[in-house]
Amino acid sequence: MRGRAKAPVAPLPQRDGVDPVRLRLPEDPDGAWATVREHLLHRYGAAVGAGRVEEMLDAGRFVGVDGPVAADDPYTAGRYVWFHRDFPAEEPVPFPVGVVYRDERIVVADKPHFLATMPRGRHVTETVLARLRRELDLPLLQPAHRLDRLTAGLVLCVVRPEDRGAYQTLFRDRLVRKEYAAVAPYDPAVALPVTVRSRIEKERGVMAAREVPGEPNSESRIALVERRGGLGLYRLVPETGRTHQLRVHMNALGLPILHDPVYPVVREDGPEDFRRPLQLLARTLEFTDPFTGAPRRFGSRLALSGLG
Repeated sequence: MRGRAKAPVAPLPQRDGVDPVRLRLPEDPDGAWATVREHLLHRYGAAVGAGRVEEMLDAGRFVGVDGPVAADDPYTAGRYVWFHRDFPAEEPVPFPVGVVYRDERIVVADKPHFLATMPRGRHVTETVLARLRRELDLPLLQPAHRLDRLTAGLVLCVVRPEDRGAYQTLFRDRLVRKEYAAVAPYDPAVALPVTVRSRIEKERGVMAAREVPGEPNSESRIALVERRGGLGLYRLVPETGRTHQLRVHMNALGLPILHDPVYPVVREDGPEDFRRPLQLLARTLEFTDPFTGAPRRFGSRLALSGLG
């Protein structure tokens, strides 16, 4: 079976470091859509309103390889269409993105708390990816992995698209050693160091992940580094990468990470409190470079504030 032809280059430039949306018109065996307009209304009308889709068509914001799409263009399955979504209103994150290391292949960023790694949902321009594309003039930059929005620390980004797969494979195959630091309550009754193994599941649309019975799919090594009064500084080494894994495992030990808005209790949605960041930091990344074979080790320059 022949594979699908490679998509053409987008005719629209990035906007504020964000790529345009690419849409490939699907097959229409029942002839439901006579024009491109009818399909766009069907696809996006419920989300943004039919009037907004019409306005975008009139303004020429839907673009094909030959220019703006006209409302009465006949529907053609397989045709590519690009457009920029209306960006949501975003509260600026008042912390810079640091750069720990940069060469012709990779950028190792120091992500602050509250900043998403890449555009998703209501966080679009206020993301590591969009900011670094603008600030470093690297429009093709892509992250090799994700770091939770509320967690600070190291994110490995790839400069050239053709190199991205090699670095992503390192994370997929667990060939990257990651170490985190966390501030959480100190409890002398919790025996440490400890290796926590459990089965974690995360339902779409549900804020908190949860541990459930069954074969473990997550593993974390947890040790106490320092104690100050009722708080401790912990070293966390995840052997797997489940969503919220370290936060779930610390909470399961009765040591919820300081200022966690989800564990043990999900707080009501509201404005960010930038004075109370989640006390979790992705502190080190270690791996063997897939192109040079050289050992790589990077350390965050950020620090947790929870111990004072």
